[in-house]
This record gives sequence, structure tokens and C-alpha cells, in this order.
Amino acid sequence: MKRINPLIATAILFTFLGFQTESIAGPREQAKRIHDRLAGVPASNETINSMAELIEDGEIDEASNIAMSDPAFYSVTLKNWVTPWTNEEADVFAPLNDYTATVIGMVRDDVDFRQILSGDILYVGDSSLSIPSYNLNNNDHYQALEDQEINLKDNLVATTQSAITGLPESATAGVMTTRAAAKSFFKDGTNRAMFRFTLMNHLCTDLEGVKDTSRAPDRIRQDVSRSPGGDSRIFLNSCVGCHSGMDPLAQAFAYYEYDYDFDADPDGLNGRLLYNTNRQIDPETGSRVTAKHQINSNNFPFGYVINDDSWENYWRNGLNKNLGWDNSLPASGNGAKTMGQELANSQKFAQCQVTKVFKNVCLRDPQDNADRTQVQTMVSNFQSSGYKIKQVFADAADFCKGE
Repeated sequence: MKRINPLIATAILFTFLGFQTESIAGPREQAKRIHDRLAGVPASNETINSMAELIEDGEIDEASNIAMSDPAFYSVTLKNWVTPWTNEEADVFAPLNDYTATVIGMVRDDVDFRQILSGDILYVGDSSLSIPSYNLNNNDHYQALEDQEINLKDNLVATTQSAITGLPESATAGVMTTRAAAKSFFKDGTNRAMFRFTLMNHLCTDLEGVKDTSRAPDRIRQDVSRSPGGDSRIFLNSCVGCHSGMDPLAQAFAYYEYDYDFDADPDGLNGRLLYNTNRQIDPETGSRVTAKHQINSNNFPFGYVINDDSWENYWRNGLNKNLGWDNSLPASGNGAKTMGQELANSQKFAQCQVTKVFKNVCLRDPQDNADRTQVQTMVSNFQSSGYKIKQVFADAADFCKGE
């Protein structure tokens, strides 16, 4: 019987088992993989050749930059990456909106990504385009950008929320004060949704992940029953774990509301973000605090009553100290902008962004020690680069180029 060459047999076995190593993928294969993962569309032979030459020379970042110069990186990859953050259903097929466009523009322009939760920043379509102007009451401007398949890479223009929407600069808080975020997270309720989904989308944890029953319950609002279902143990062992930390932080949203006609437009498609300035008093609260923050007060009349937008981070101590808070910042303040700075300067924020990019580019969660070590390296690079998220995409593409 003819014997099979052991090397051939090993290669056949590895192929059969689905093993792949970086050594199997040559420069052209790696170039194609980088372009596919970053741009999401096929590259021309000329582009692949240029990227392969850079990879052979060890210029991986430059090769990745070629892929990220493709308009599809912005209109496809980034749009699909960001869109689920803009709605409670995490629907990737939701329309383009000011939240998504603003993040895309920030990535393109290498804006410090921490500004996503505190900046007076907004991206709109270029005024030369034949589309409706930005409107406080609808999404027509961004819907037209999408319907006409406008190149987002070349046609988004940076401006400020204070200039376009009329919000005071001190009341702007990055994507949290975009119209799309207000429609999804300030609509109805008590504005706690904005805080919860900000945690989920930008610190990669839901409230269960930061639950700590050791924190003082003194800032928990009146609408939270202290004996749900007649059993106070549920409050002490469960509810207090989330509300004791969330309510003092979410108070930063006390002056915000999403205004719409519930009867004629129950989905709030034609609503707008409202903010009570120094001269605006809510008739129901007698202060700048919007009425939703004092609803259901009979649930526990002795609970905390919100009278302003001061916030405090009770999670600086206890179990959630490990989120890596920046001790150079105060642990308290007023309004969404300073609260957003508190969240965005945490170590958890940086790690979350990097982990999301890793999953998007490598098509998997970090799995083993090599993956986790790479994520930590990428976090360090992200921070040292001035929080430029494109660098994170480049680092992830480099790490996964040989898979």
C-alpha cells in the first residue's frame, strides 16, 4: 500500500478539522480579509495588491486605513455597528438618524470618542445636498440621506447641538441629547431608560451587572415601592441593588422630556427633545424638573423627591469601584454633560468600546487568553491615541487578519 506523506496528511487533517493559522493566510488573503471585515464590500484587485504590499512591509495600519477609506466603512460597517444603540429593540435596520450620523462623523474625524457622552456635537448632511434641512420634530433630514444613498464619508458636516437644536451648551451631552436618543429613551417613563441603555451600549453592562445592595438607598425616588407585592424583602434584596446607584446618577436627566402628541402620533415619530432652562418652570413640579420625575409619588411618599438635576455616583465605592472611575473627576455634579463625562472617563467605557469593535471585526467575542490580552492592548492603544476609535478598528483587523 502506498504511504501518504506525513506533511500532506497533517495538512489534510487540519483542513478537515477547520483549523486555520495566520501562516496559512498570505498577504493577499490577509488584505482581502481586512478589507472584507472593515469595509464589508469586495475590494478591487488594485486595492488588494496595494494593501498586500503594505502588509508584506509590516505596515498593517496603513493597509487598514485603505480599507477604512472606502465609503462603505461609513455607510455600511459603522452604520450597522451604531444603529442598534439608538433604539430599545437594538434593531440594526432602524433608519439613519442624528445619533448614528454623529457617531459616524466622530469616527471619520478622529474625535475623542469620550465626547460621545458629553460633547456639544452633531453631524448633519452637507447643505449643498437636495434634502430637507435638519428638523427638531422629525427625522426627514437623515431619512433622505439614507433614501438617496448619500455617501456619508464625504457628505457629513460637523456642527453643534447648541447651534442647530437650541440646547444650551451646558445641556448638551453627546448622543444622549440627540433627537433619536430622546425619542427612544426620554419618551414616556421616568428617563431611567436613558441611563440604562447608556450603560448597556457604552459600558457593556445592564443594571444586573452593577447591582450592589450595599449602597445607601437615600436617593431612591418615591415611585419605587419599598414592598413590591407586599414583600419588603424583594426591595431590600433586589430593587435596592439597582436603584440605589441608578437613581442618583439618572437624576442628571431631570430637566429633559420628549414632547409628542400621544393620541395622534403614539409612536412619537414627530416629536422633539425639550429641556427646561432657568426660565422654564414645570407647572406640575413648580421647578425645572419635568413632571415625569415625580410621578407615582404615593408608591412610597417618604422616598426621595427630585428638585434639581444634581447627580452623585454612589458606585465610586463598593462592588462597582472596579469599573475604573477617574479619580481626577468629582464624583458628583449637575446635568447630563458632567454625568456623561463621569461614565466616559471610566476604564469600563474604554474596554466596552474596544470589545464591541473586536466583536464587530473578528466576528466573535474575546474567547481565550490571547484574545483577552489583545483586548487589553487595544484598550491601552485606544487611550494613548486620544480615544480615536479608528485605531481600535485597525488593531482588531491586524489581530484577526490571519484567521
